[in-house]
Amino acid sequence: MKAVLPAIARGLLEPQLPADIEPAWFTSPDEAKAMIADAEIAWVDMQPTRLTEAAIRASGPKLRWVSTIYAGLDAFPLDLLRERNVTLTNGAGINAVAVAEYAILGILAAAKRFDRVVRAADRHDWLADAPGKIELDGTKALVVGYGTIGRLIGERLSAFGMDVTGVTRSGRDGTLTPDAWRARLGDYDWVVLAAPSTDATKTLIGADELASMKRSAWLINIARGDMVDQDALLAGLRDGTIAGAVLDPTDPEPLPSDHPLWTAPNCMVTMHLSGRSQTTMFQRGAALFLDNLRAFLAGEPMRNVADLDAGY
Repeated sequence: MKAVLPAIARGLLEPQLPADIEPAWFTSPDEAKAMIADAEIAWVDMQPTRLTEAAIRASGPKLRWVSTIYAGLDAFPLDLLRERNVTLTNGAGINAVAVAEYAILGILAAAKRFDRVVRAADRHDWLADAPGKIELDGTKALVVGYGTIGRLIGERLSAFGMDVTGVTRSGRDGTLTPDAWRARLGDYDWVVLAAPSTDATKTLIGADELASMKRSAWLINIARGDMVDQDALLAGLRDGTIAGAVLDPTDPEPLPSDHPLWTAPNCMVTMHLSGRSQTTMFQRGAALFLDNLRAFLAGEPMRNVADLDAGY
């Protein structure tokens, strides 16, 4: 059974592959596209993500399972996978701790205006007073998207004494539903976007949502850039509709050097580094792949099977 696999993970995978797996190790996009034509299994994550989609679209009728270390599925041709009845498993949880920590970092940096502290230090300028004076204890946060990452964010914010509300499709455990959170935006000091990228989550935050937030509130996005109407956000930052924003993802990526978000008032852009701020990505990804491979070969349920209709 042929499996197209990333050469970068070869040392982690090869010693544990079953004898009936024929690995094809790719080192370039062209190799991945050529190898996948007759493969049954594929792990073809590449950057930029359009290369991943191109490889999947080059697959043949034998393809049965695609694995990815990424939680978001916006790089994958879900329509094609659905049409061919191909199983897709994602990497939900692999980077969850790192991404959650980045969200906390963003909130702390905003509360204490640590960006201004760092810039003052770069200038060798001893500040006479703290530029940020917000204490997290007692503030309220809305986490839009309360899956693995969202719950980790919520747990960590609660440890700071914050009142945390999540948003889920089901409204489970006291969370808000997708049709209810907008009416409550004015209650929160922090709005954190941690939802999966789907058609339903595009432009979650636009001019109306920003206008509904407190003028003292901050927007923290660690999800996808297209969840925010960036033109509306720029206008809101310039006129003080909200206090500020921390943007890990942007649209597009990389953000052009002359893009106005770089110099927008009270805006921190962190270059979509959250998921990369760790050293265990491929170790965890390889372990998940091997667990799922054993289940796949045994005809047993696999972990993190994506809902191709829901998009995550």
